[in-house]
Order: sequence, then C-alpha cells, then structure tokens
Amino acid sequence: MKKLSLLAVGLCLWMVQVQAQTKLLTIEDAILKGRTTLAPERLSQLALIPGTSDYAYVGKKEGKEVLIRSRAGSGKKDTLFGFEKMSNSLLKADTKAEKYNRFPFFTWKSGNVLEYNYSGKRYRYTLDKDETSLLTSDPADGAENLDRHESSNHAAFVRNNNLFVQVKGKEVAVSKDGGQGIVYGKSVHREEFGITKGTFWSPTGSHLAFYRMDESMVTEYPIYDLSKKPATHRNIRYPVAGAASHHVKLGVYQVSTGKTWYIETGEPAEQYLTNIAWTPDETGILIAVLNRAQNHMKLNLYEAATGKLIRTLFEEKDNRYVEPEHAALFVPGTKDAFIWQSERDGYDHLYLYNLQGKLIRQLTKGPWVVTAVHGFDPSGKNLFISGTRESALEQQIYRVTLGNGELKKLTSDAGTHMPLFNSAKTLWIDNWSAVNVPRVIAIRDQDGKLIEKLVQAGNPLKDYAMPTVRSITLKAEDGFDLYGRILLPPNFDSTKKYPVLQYLYGGPHLQLVTNSWLAGADLWLVYMAQQGYIVFSMDNHGSPNRGRDFEQAIHRHLGKVEMSDQLIGARYLQSLPYVDAKRMAVYGWSFGGFMTTSLMLKSPDTFKVGIAGGPVIDWSLYEIMYTERYMDTPTENPEGYKETNLLNHVDKLKGRLLQIHGGEDGTVLWQHSLEFLKASVAKGKLIDYYVYPDHEHNVSGPDRVHLMKKITQYIQDHL
Repeated sequence: MKKLSLLAVGLCLWMVQVQAQTKLLTIEDAILKGRTTLAPERLSQLALIPGTSDYAYVGKKEGKEVLIRSRAGSGKKDTLFGFEKMSNSLLKADTKAEKYNRFPFFTWKSGNVLEYNYSGKRYRYTLDKDETSLLTSDPADGAENLDRHESSNHAAFVRNNNLFVQVKGKEVAVSKDGGQGIVYGKSVHREEFGITKGTFWSPTGSHLAFYRMDESMVTEYPIYDLSKKPATHRNIRYPVAGAASHHVKLGVYQVSTGKTWYIETGEPAEQYLTNIAWTPDETGILIAVLNRAQNHMKLNLYEAATGKLIRTLFEEKDNRYVEPEHAALFVPGTKDAFIWQSERDGYDHLYLYNLQGKLIRQLTKGPWVVTAVHGFDPSGKNLFISGTRESALEQQIYRVTLGNGELKKLTSDAGTHMPLFNSAKTLWIDNWSAVNVPRVIAIRDQDGKLIEKLVQAGNPLKDYAMPTVRSITLKAEDGFDLYGRILLPPNFDSTKKYPVLQYLYGGPHLQLVTNSWLAGADLWLVYMAQQGYIVFSMDNHGSPNRGRDFEQAIHRHLGKVEMSDQLIGARYLQSLPYVDAKRMAVYGWSFGGFMTTSLMLKSPDTFKVGIAGGPVIDWSLYEIMYTERYMDTPTENPEGYKETNLLNHVDKLKGRLLQIHGGEDGTVLWQHSLEFLKASVAKGKLIDYYVYPDHEHNVSGPDRVHLMKKITQYIQDHL
C-alpha cells in the first residue's frame, strides 16, 4: 500500500535544512515576501533581443534601476542607461506624460528599439537616437479586453458589452446591441476549454473574428455591494448544471469595408465553440465544436468570407468526456499543415495534420504528456515543447522534428524547467528549479548546449530554521502512484509526537507536488512547519499530467476516488510513530474546500479540524461547463449528484469545521456555504463561519494576511 523508495529521477528524499539557523518566518513574511525578497533570485525583464545573440535585463546600480545588455557567452555586461534617460525622453515626446521612477514593462522589437505601454499609451523608444515616439493611445472611457494586432496596430476592445475596433486612432463600433444579456468580444463558456479571450485577429489584421454570447436565458444571481447604505446588488449570469446555457456565435468583421457576418456553426445553440484559429492565408477559420455533453468534438473548417462549413477535418469521441484546450498551430512556411494537441491515445500528445483532415503522423507518444508548446523554428522543421517524459513531477524541454517525429531532450538537470525562446529558436533562457535548487537561469542553444549561466540562486531562506522536505510515493487502490510531500518541523525529533496539517486541492488542472523549489510548497506551509506541524500534501486521481485514465477516474462521482486517495495519505501519516493521529487538520480552497468538507463529513474520525475556503457544496449549483464534464447533468446522474451533495451528510460532522467565503464570489456562489450553514443549524451542528464581504473567489491583496492569520489561529486553537 505504501512505499518510500526512490523515484526514477531520484526524487524521494531531499533535505532542505539549515540546522544552525533559528530565525522564524512571520505570517506577513510568508504571504507578502514569498514572491519578492524571500523568493529565489531572478533577473527582472530578462529577455533575448531579436535579431541578435544578446540578452538584456533590468538590474540595479547605486540603488537605481539600469538596463544591462550582454552578448550571450561573452561574460561582458554593459550598463546601457538608467530609467531616468528613458523617462526624460518620454517627457520630450509627450508633454502630457508623467515621469516614471522605474522602468515600465517593455518588449524588445529589435536590437535598437523598445516598445512599452504607459498610462494608456503605447510608445516606441529608439536607443541610439534616445528618441521616443507615440505609437497609439489606448481607447478611453471604460474600454475592456484590449486586443492589439502586432503589425497593423489595429486594436479591438469592448465597452459596455459592445465590440469596437480602433484603426489609425479612429474608433468604429462593430456592434450596438450589447447589454441585457448580449455580450461581444469577451471570453465565453466560463473560460473553460482553454478560452481566455473573445477576439481573434487574422494573421495580417485585415479581419477580426469575435465571440457574440447571448446569455439572456441564463439564470441571474445577485452579488451584493455592501459599501452602499442600504446595500445594492448587481446580477451576474450564472449557468448552473442542468439548466439553460448561453448561446454563442463566432462573427467576422472586415476592417476595410466595416462589414460583419457570422460563421454558420448550426444547431444546437447549446454547444461550445472552442480553440479558434485562422488559416495562414486568412481564407479559413478552424473551430473545435464540442457538444454540450462534452463527449463529441468536431474540428470544423469554415470559409472565412462566407461563414459556410467547408469540411469536418476529424472527430474525437469519448465515453466520459473530450476536452479540447489548444487551437490548431500552423507550421511556418505551409498553408495547410498544423499541429493538433489531443489526449485521444490516453496521454496528451501532438499530431500533425493537413487541412484535408489527413493525419500525417503522430509526433509524440508514450506514457507521458506534453504540457506546453513553445513554437517552431523559422524553417518549420522543428517544434519546441515541454513535457513529463522523465517524470510526472518534472517539466523538461524537448525538440521535435516534424519530418520523422524524432524527440531530442534539451535539458539535462532533473527539475521543473520554464523556457523562453528567441524568435529564431537559436537561443533560449532556461529558468529552472528543483526541490533543493532554488533557481538556476541559463542560456542554451537550439541543441540544449549551455552557453552561459546567468543566475545560480542561493537559498533565500538560509537565515531561517527550515523544515526537512521529503517527497514520497504511495499506492492508490488501483495501483497508480500517488506523489506527495512532507515538511517536517525544524529540529525534528522522531521520538516526539507532532500534529499534522494536510493541505490539499484535489481537483482537475492543478498539481501541488512537483520537483521544484521546496517541492512546490509555499512559504505559509513552511511557516506552519516552523510552528511545529508536520505539513503534508498529495496529488490524487483527477489531477493533471498523469494521463486520461488517472484524470478521468473521477467521472460522475466527484470527491469519491479523490477522498479515497487523500485518506491513503492520512492513514500513512497516522502509521508514523512521530505523528499524533488525534491531532490532524485538513485545509483546502475551492475544490479543496469541497474536499475538506467531504473528508470532515464522510471520514469524521480522521481529522479533528477542517478549514474549507470557497467550498463547492452542491454540484448542481455549480457552472455547467465544468460540472457537466465531470458529473453529466443532474437528470443523467441523480445518484452521483445526491452522493456528492454535502448537504446530505451534515449530520455526520464530529470535528471543528471552519468555512470561509468571499461575499462577492462569482465562481463558487456564496449560496453554497450559506446553504451548508443553514443545514448545520437544522441538524444542530455547530460549525464556524467567516465571510470576506468585498472579496471574490479568493482573498487577495493585503487582506490575505488577515485570512491566513484567521486560518492559522483556528488550527492552533482547536488542534
């Protein structure tokens, strides 16, 4: 059932401990400094400069920001200028601009030109001339979702749910009927299926594809504004599982004529239009059309000029669900060859197709997944990707040759690698870490050869008493490996008994345990270990990067196999001689809040304390796109919804349970935990409850310190 042997990459037991140090984190340190002064060293605005072999970053000289540039591998670093020079140049070009006291975020357009946005305007700075020019001003008066086309400088934006374009500084309204449930140019389908935006420029910027969403038939839900006396409310459209869903169309706007037409995606209206891609010659648009049941996807090619269907290139079906998340990626130098990413063979892999729908070859295969695609070299012969071939806990970088599918690994160190390539793919920045490696930043060539190491970060916590970090592997009931991490308190004594904090998420699309700095633990978990707790986390069935069978095991019974896995972890901890099995706490947020509440109710003797933030309580009250993928509809799966509805299990609660919710939560509606509170009163169960009135699904900003103090105090008071 359990094992503690080395993983294939040697990631079983690493100690990150400085025995001689006694300094402890505060909660403020853990929350506010975890990404700044207590994060591993990084280089600000590090970039490879197009058309050169140079890199640049923002450093400091005499306490002020300066721009530093170097030829990769030369070992020589030149300080170009401080931010004041660029700021003074800006003031000469635009007398209405305000002086800045640090570099704005900029991009290199060439070896001599920078571009940046500042105060709603876009500027170009030419280095050798010390000259700034105004490129364009962003639309004013409530503009949202700005999408600027790189070469044409055309822009699309949304105002009051209507779509506009900006061409040569002139605004043109694409739609006029936005509002009252009609929305243009914004992301749709609750941002599932990889959707992050609502406008899609054609390659030359001559046309704009855009979403039009009619959600007038969708249930409205009130969000309260407590700053008013008396309080007021605004309604959001929230499609709950089994109810009416919104209807989406894809429109096309032609810049030169101002004409608009719509792609003929047909019926039923309740379908998902995902993964939009223009063909390189702008004559066609690819749409992955997914049925509401999410078990049948068609990749359709439409004629851009008329909106008519040309052909269905291929279809994907699954007894559980199909989840397209990546648009077609066309091969440079070709008109019809593209890459499609799919889990059809059980793992997320890449397939080379043409626009006739012919599969040319499967490019990657095996019991591992492609986690990111970083683009082609200019020849279109090679594609650069991230993947988990060596370990599900790692991200390694590979080059795939399209002609024969040859896969070359470009990274040599075990860990989690995050690459940044130049446009020619001749150089790339390798930013990586491992459990006991805070951060390394290096420059490599297209074959992975090391050109120059830029950063070998020291331990930012070297002055603090640090926990021991152990990476462990347990066995699930079906034989799958379950990967977890344990933080043991500083100066750990195996003859003593320690309380436990089990921190979890448990849902799809989030992996907690990785071979990265501190095994992925944040500094609040380190803080809790310093307070004398054994801190444990584990990724259960349903979590990503493990393949279709592992991920889809949760289908129709959310929380069942996930809870079984987490209990395997809890029982393993209880078997350890230094764990106090009577003092165990569990904490999670969102899906983790659902998991925490499930464990407190369905395994009431395991945990003495639970903290559930933003918890889903009744899946029939959660959004259609997510819920129906994993649960089908309430009509199709009544037993599954009944079993997972935590209102039906309130009477089983034994331990102390704190539920926390944001009063303006539009993701997991406030009604979830309010219904649970109501049921607790009816059943005579004394739960604890806390609301952050002005916050949405999570508590961010300065108030997050307050949140974590509340959680910490609750654990300390009751454990």
